[in-house]
Amino acid sequence: MGVYLVSVGAEEWFDDGEDGWGEVASALNAELKRRGMPSYESVPAETDFAPGSGQTFEEKLTPSMTGFFALCEAHLSHEESETVCGWTVLVPFSLDEEILLLVDSGYRESTMVVGAPQVLPLAEKLAAAIDLPPETPATCDNLDLGMWFSSQVAKELARGRPGPWSDDLDRAFYVALFLRATQHSIRRGCPIVCT
Repeated sequence: MGVYLVSVGAEEWFDDGEDGWGEVASALNAELKRRGMPSYESVPAETDFAPGSGQTFEEKLTPSMTGFFALCEAHLSHEESETVCGWTVLVPFSLDEEILLLVDSGYRESTMVVGAPQVLPLAEKLAAAIDLPPETPATCDNLDLGMWFSSQVAKELARGRPGPWSDDLDRAFYVALFLRATQHSIRRGCPIVCT
């Protein structure tokens, strides 16, 4: 079990069944309409799994987040920190402010929706603060980030190129996680959910 960040395709996003996100999708569209914004209907279909393709996103939140929260506190305002890591659903379009939906998301009794374009510059700021290495996986189809950060490759890179990123690999994992989730949502035009 545990908590995961995963991309959601159209079928699951609009599914009203127990495992679908249809109730959240409907509530979000109602709130967007109330704000005079277009409905979010252009969710791409889920694709067949192909390692390294960048078509899906899945990562498990396993390591301690203590160092990551401290990094956020040092470099972001409280509101910015909430934008980066307080969401339940990340959408690929801009929102002037977070949208709180009183709909159970399975992980929480309510659902906090945040726009990826608002998260991206904050995640990039954190990545710059720790000098996240370019070798960090760009796609996260199947726990790729978690496996890379726990691999011998990452440990050897940390020894050969020490710096702020290598001081706390758990912290670096979460910086990469939120950065890559945001980039994936924008690139694919899909929601990322915390489940």
